[in-house]
Amino acid sequence: MSSLSQDLRFSLRQIRRSPGFMVTAVLTLALGVGANTAIFSLLDQALLRSLPVRAPEQLVVLSGTGKAWAGHSSDHGAGVEQSFSYPMYSDLRDKGTSVFDGLIATAPTGVGVTRNKVSELVDGEVVSGNYFSVLGVKAAQGRLLTASDDTVPGGNPVAVLSYHYWQTHMGSDVHAVGETISINGAPFEITGVAAPGFQSAVWGQVPDVFVPMSMLDVVIPGKGKRLQDHTDRWMNIVGRLKPGDTAQHAQVALAPLWHALRAEELKALGTKSQRFVDEYLTRSQLLVAPGARGLSYSRESLAKPLYAVMGMAFLVLLIAAVNVASLLLVRSAARVREFSLRYALGANARRVVQQLLLEGVLIGIAGGVAGLLIAPLCLRVLVQRLSTDGPTAFSTTLDGRLLIFNFAIAVAVSILFSLAPAVQLLRPDIVNSLKQQTTTASGRTLSFRGLIVSLQVGLSVLLLVGSGLFVRTMQNLRHVDTGINTSHLITFHINPLLSGYAKEKVPALHQQILESMTALPGVQAVGATNDAELAETGHTGDVTIEGYTAPPDQDFPIEIPYVSANFFHTMQEPVLAGRSFSEDDDATHPMVGIVNESFAKHYFTNPAAAVGKRVVGGDSKKGEYMTIVGVTRDAKHANLRDAALPTLYSPLKQSKFAEQLYIYVRTATPTEQSFAMVRQAMKQIDPGLAVDELRTMEEQIDTTLGNERMIELLAISFGLLATMLAAVGLYGVLAYSMAQRTREIGIRIALGSSRLGVSRLVLVDVLRLAGIGVMVAIPCSVLLGRLLRSQLFGVSSADPLTLAGVILLIAVVAVLAAIVPARRASSVDPTIALRAE
Repeated sequence: MSSLSQDLRFSLRQIRRSPGFMVTAVLTLALGVGANTAIFSLLDQALLRSLPVRAPEQLVVLSGTGKAWAGHSSDHGAGVEQSFSYPMYSDLRDKGTSVFDGLIATAPTGVGVTRNKVSELVDGEVVSGNYFSVLGVKAAQGRLLTASDDTVPGGNPVAVLSYHYWQTHMGSDVHAVGETISINGAPFEITGVAAPGFQSAVWGQVPDVFVPMSMLDVVIPGKGKRLQDHTDRWMNIVGRLKPGDTAQHAQVALAPLWHALRAEELKALGTKSQRFVDEYLTRSQLLVAPGARGLSYSRESLAKPLYAVMGMAFLVLLIAAVNVASLLLVRSAARVREFSLRYALGANARRVVQQLLLEGVLIGIAGGVAGLLIAPLCLRVLVQRLSTDGPTAFSTTLDGRLLIFNFAIAVAVSILFSLAPAVQLLRPDIVNSLKQQTTTASGRTLSFRGLIVSLQVGLSVLLLVGSGLFVRTMQNLRHVDTGINTSHLITFHINPLLSGYAKEKVPALHQQILESMTALPGVQAVGATNDAELAETGHTGDVTIEGYTAPPDQDFPIEIPYVSANFFHTMQEPVLAGRSFSEDDDATHPMVGIVNESFAKHYFTNPAAAVGKRVVGGDSKKGEYMTIVGVTRDAKHANLRDAALPTLYSPLKQSKFAEQLYIYVRTATPTEQSFAMVRQAMKQIDPGLAVDELRTMEEQIDTTLGNERMIELLAISFGLLATMLAAVGLYGVLAYSMAQRTREIGIRIALGSSRLGVSRLVLVDVLRLAGIGVMVAIPCSVLLGRLLRSQLFGVSSADPLTLAGVILLIAVVAVLAAIVPARRASSVDPTIALRAE
């Protein structure tokens, strides 16, 4: 123990004697540690962390298998397997008491909230009355929802606010509890505020208001029948197991009940084929999965991007560790005589290694402390990039788990890079070292340092190739042909039902808004749809083609949006055959439709052949055919990656269900001026009508590229950092190598070698080191690209342009790193060099 204390004091003295080295090593390590801590914070929150509720390990998430279904399904992004009808939830809750301490139901929705004559659209969550009690969430103010608030449909107009909404919209006013606000035009009493830190049982959702299921018809207008409808899967179920029970046992115990309930539900679906019955009943299972992390609509889409950026951050950490190892090697060369003297005086190898590890750990701890200063800054930037479309579930606070992770990786890599000088000083040449013959380095020492630098270059190549592939992916996405002209196009969303409008008044309001927008100065065209473009949404269904027999088990989803008469002109989507919609295509005229190229080619081989054909779809489901009057060019709908789905457009004026509208305004007026005119026009129509998501179409597309933009930002940042560290590493080893070879260079010059020849010697050395790293890393980077294939778009994992660019960049960096050492080597005075030796 005394030897450890002595070595610790000696290590501190050594570090104080080299402040420049210490600052460089600590900052290099802090960049890698800070970046890893920030990325791990996002990964931990999205994929690893439990919900902030009582005993989260007892929670489970339910899902049901079986592809057969005849009804409506809403998956919210989690998959239809996790969607259930409300009657199924009620039966499982009431009859599964032997397994569960409680089952809760939840579904997301948007609601219009009016307070003090100010209206806005906010995120809401419709929940069962036992939601908070089963989760074990406490109230920050007032009381939370209870089972008594979820009894009579329409009879419990109460709401609970999230802590964040209470803080930001009500200024943490304690008198807000008991106040009445308007939700979708109906009065609701605020009963309480949820605890700080709790957002939802669904990770990724950040609801502002919680409303009981009994108020469903108000919160989601016209959907109250869902509470009795077995054929509508729209909500998710989370359960709490009884103490000591397991998810696996619960799944086995619930199997008979699930089979019986599915048999009852099958009766509500009507007569079906034997194949349907087998799929729906015999092959169906109720799956019970651990739910400590809660269910999530976005976790799956975030997992691969987060693992990708975590991998990049880890490469940065390795590069930083190798860089510090290189610095330690250079520093240890000046200490060869010191350690040789210690060996000569009887020190053993264990004591020497202990000394070097202690020095490395001290650097690691200092790097960890500095990393804690960098990590929150990186985390805030990342969260801001991820929250461009409203509040985010990600927090910018570092908790105890992240502190442990931060110092764990700092100490781990410090031990790793401390091994480099330990290996070099394990068996020094004691005789020559004590004679101070240190001006010429041994071949083994220089080779070891060269290996370290080649490793650093190789890691940099891996990171740069990955960064290049992600940057190329983002460039391809930004330049992809969407099928619509997004320039000078602004969009916004309205839902009159959420502002208290009766259903029968909505069509007239829609027409008034479209006419008002058209009359604005500078406006060139106005269109509208009930299904937003390039917003990660979609309304799909089945269609029946007159005279067409579908193959057995065909699964061919069709987009079925409703659009205004001027929609295609506004979006600048050309009509390839037939005509566009007109204002006369209303409820008093025969039903018509327009299809896209993909639809026409699948069913009719070419666009011209589709015109005049009849289909059943959209509002004509009960047998009324609509006639195809036109074919429009394919346009991407949900996002930039996916190809256009076959689409059947219906006129907005012939729709019975298009309550919400996404309005598109093509204007020559500057953006901010256009926004102001739109807001003013909507205020004149109705000040209480909430306008949501007012933005340019370019901004709309950017919101769908949140993951890709985050990866691009990190890829560029990490790529630049890797390039800088590679340059520093190459420079350090070259400078030290040339200093050690001063006598050799002096002899070369004395024997007639030119200054240019000496410079060429340095350049060959640096290109050799860089070339070894590149040759090893390029095949590895191709394999790495294959692992990232699902995140790429329009670029192969072995993209020649990216590989060539990285090789060229490394060559340039190597040459730049060699300039100063080459100049110093070529300016050596042979007389002075030989005399010094």
